Amino acid sequence: MKQKTLYLLIFSFVSMAMVLGAIDIYSFEINTTLLALSRWLVWGSMIYLAYQRKSLTIWIVVAMMLGCEIGFSFPKVAIHLNVFSDIFLRLIKTIIAPLIFSTLVVGIATHSNLKQVGRMGVKAILYFEIVTTIALFIGLAAINISRAGEGAHIVIQNDQEQRAEKLLVQKEKHNPVLEVFPENIAKAVVEGHVLQVVVFSVLFAAGLALVSEEKKKPMLDFAESLSNVMFKFTDLVMYVAPLAVCGALAYSIASFGFDVLKNLAMLVATLYAALLAFVALVFVPIGFIIKLNFKKFIDAVAEPVTIAFSTATSESALPKAMENLEAMGIPRKVVSFVLPTGYSFNLDGSTLYLSLASVFVAQLAGIDLTLGEQIKIVFILMLSSKGVAGVRGATFLILVATVGDMGIDPHKAFVVLGVDAIMDMARTGTNVLGNCLATVVVAKWEGEYTD
Repeated sequence: MKQKTLYLLIFSFVSMAMVLGAIDIYSFEINTTLLALSRWLVWGSMIYLAYQRKSLTIWIVVAMMLGCEIGFSFPKVAIHLNVFSDIFLRLIKTIIAPLIFSTLVVGIATHSNLKQVGRMGVKAILYFEIVTTIALFIGLAAINISRAGEGAHIVIQNDQEQRAEKLLVQKEKHNPVLEVFPENIAKAVVEGHVLQVVVFSVLFAAGLALVSEEKKKPMLDFAESLSNVMFKFTDLVMYVAPLAVCGALAYSIASFGFDVLKNLAMLVATLYAALLAFVALVFVPIGFIIKLNFKKFIDAVAEPVTIAFSTATSESALPKAMENLEAMGIPRKVVSFVLPTGYSFNLDGSTLYLSLASVFVAQLAGIDLTLGEQIKIVFILMLSSKGVAGVRGATFLILVATVGDMGIDPHKAFVVLGVDAIMDMARTGTNVLGNCLATVVVAKWEGEYTD
């Protein structure tokens, strides 16, 4: 489908949403109507600008803001628009496993340097552990400065309690070490265990590297063709991204509204400020240390980070992040190994949130944690936050377990679900940004990338 045709379809969709929601405008006073019309004139100008620029990133940014507008102005329409994000995420999930498998097999088996794979793994895990530990301490510092939970009287809503109970019902005991290894590759693909797919692909590639050239060539040709096809598949699916982004944010605003921020605004503000500080104090210095070309890197990660932020799903950004980093000049074997592995071990935004939210719940419960108790939380989270990315609601479950270990009623943690969707966007975007940077760091560390 040509980009022009797609953009016209998106514009038609927005126009249709405006018409369907027009019935709500008739009940407004004339001043409110004029204000709404002026707002939509601005939106029309932005859409026209995006159409002129022919940039997918610009379309995604416009779609984010447009989704908020539709969710606020036409909630009856917006509540049904999550179907677009659901379609997008389903298509993305079909890409991830074959893309990781094919790129890893080609990257490892072609070079037959199995020692380098092990070396990259050790360096990546070391980097992940250092950066996520710093994130935990920054989260602690932020919540101790803002004291967002002290003196707050927040009532847990029924829908928050019901949602929390559903998450707790499906809670299982997961052995982080055991969960790394697949018992059935088809099951790993279906359940979305990215790390298990990586482990299988690495072992498969290692086995392939050890067979004769005659037997290796057909499989390598197949994997090479598959990776090329999946990257083209990614390009096609990305045309749906603006619709998905718009639908996801419209649905979120229509479902939760802005009123939910009133009681927990300080918590949300603390998290966003802490994540910005983390980027400025950790990511930027790391970039200077490795002599990163910031402009080139930002151009590469802007699109996947924006997608991750707006959909609050890291998976949605993985194929495009892999494609953009490879186009940036990082070898496929590094990108296909480090980036997916980071999805389980390098959750910078999520780990920062967990330390921050744990102390927030303690403050809410009127418990003044000592420095030693807070450091104990850091060590608990260093272990419990690893390797659980594939578990539904994992971040909330880890928070509940950590709060319980502190001797606090786990039900106190239910209150954060009121603004979890808003916080999830920020921490997910940070996760993706951190993993992209980690991939560049390991590539530089290995001497595989110079810029």
